[in-house]
Amino acid sequence: MSGRALSSLLSLALLVGGACGLNPEQGKSGTTHPRRDSAAGNTGVPAPGAATLARPSPEEAVAVPGKPGAEVDSCVAAEARATSTEAKRRGTTARAATGLRTVVDWETLFLSRWNAEHTSSFLPMSNSLDSWQFYDLSYGIDGNTAMYRATGKTQYMDRALLYVNNMVNHARVSSSLPRSQFKDSYLGWASARSDTLGQEVPLFESYCWRYVTRMLRTIRETPALYNDNAYRAEYNKLLAFTEKNMFEKWYTRSPNSYIYRVNTHMASHWAYIAMDLSIMTTDATKRVQYLTVFNNINHGMPNNDNGSLRGQLIPSPVDPRAYFWAAEWGSTSRPGQDVAHGNGVLSYIVEAHDAGMEWTDEDMRKFVATLNNVIWPSATRFANYVDGTGSGTGWFNDGLMKLGRYDAAVQQRLESHPVGNNTQFYGNGALNAMLLSQGSAL
Repeated sequence: MSGRALSSLLSLALLVGGACGLNPEQGKSGTTHPRRDSAAGNTGVPAPGAATLARPSPEEAVAVPGKPGAEVDSCVAAEARATSTEAKRRGTTARAATGLRTVVDWETLFLSRWNAEHTSSFLPMSNSLDSWQFYDLSYGIDGNTAMYRATGKTQYMDRALLYVNNMVNHARVSSSLPRSQFKDSYLGWASARSDTLGQEVPLFESYCWRYVTRMLRTIRETPALYNDNAYRAEYNKLLAFTEKNMFEKWYTRSPNSYIYRVNTHMASHWAYIAMDLSIMTTDATKRVQYLTVFNNINHGMPNNDNGSLRGQLIPSPVDPRAYFWAAEWGSTSRPGQDVAHGNGVLSYIVEAHDAGMEWTDEDMRKFVATLNNVIWPSATRFANYVDGTGSGTGWFNDGLMKLGRYDAAVQQRLESHPVGNNTQFYGNGALNAMLLSQGSAL
């Protein structure tokens, strides 16, 4: 594929989204995962009955998607029909012996939301100068990358690349940001959220960039993409930006303050980024640094004697087959980690396991038991904390639902789960289905 061809594909994503437009019921709420945030000026709609974790710093927020509408516009309906027809031609719609929903089934659901979410939410977020917008944009990058991994269709990778390129193109030199607390030569963005107004915020950037590095690693590990000159050029450009203006930037500013974070989920984002960069970098010195950060977060951070993700995990007080952990380093007190943030921890651990780094099959069995038996003990009972207590929202999209790739029974439960039914949910459902078909169950 030529550079011009890739550009045309990216442009087509814009044109299709613009032509299809919004469903009437979707235009008001925008993205289907409003942010839960106590800061003034937030327009997100809180999920009912969801508690907010006490925050050690003002930069942190919980993002809990709501349930989207079920309307489908004519453009995406046509795409879904075309996809189904092509799948039938290839003979891929036959259900597996387990009776699970197929990749094609998940893709049809994904396409029913794809352009609506693109035009109403993800595209505007990617063009924003506000780093707080990148928090929710991460879900669009993750969903499209997952769907590409499940189907091999470049339209999904092209859309993820569009979002990332838009962010990078809007990055500004720190010294030019009027209220930046750093004023250095790295590229970045200012937050427009009221409690971090004008500041450069490591959480907002790292929360999104873990899915940027996963997208890049997908390109690197897929010969059809990496051996294509246009995709290779995109990969090289975005990897260079990430190494310098994401990892090096925050590490140079202070690893103890901005990399080795004050709780499990915020640190896990950097373990995810460092892991992916250690796999991709061609610089041996950088690889050592990335692996050091990865191993420190897993086993012992230099700024906290109790800062060990591995050390946080203990047998669940309600089910010895499951894991329990707290968000605060060194704590074993109930109720432990809230489920909303626990998603972020699992998002990292699932990918590390699949990369063969640190986390074992036995770990994943314990996390499956945590979700299946403790957090989600029945179809309509969702815990707010990992010890099974509290009333939660049932939003599992950002990490917990990825456990479906290890257990067909969990995957089957997710098929009828009514919460968070958006493109991130459907994209990862498809990826789970594809991996299960390849023997990923433990």
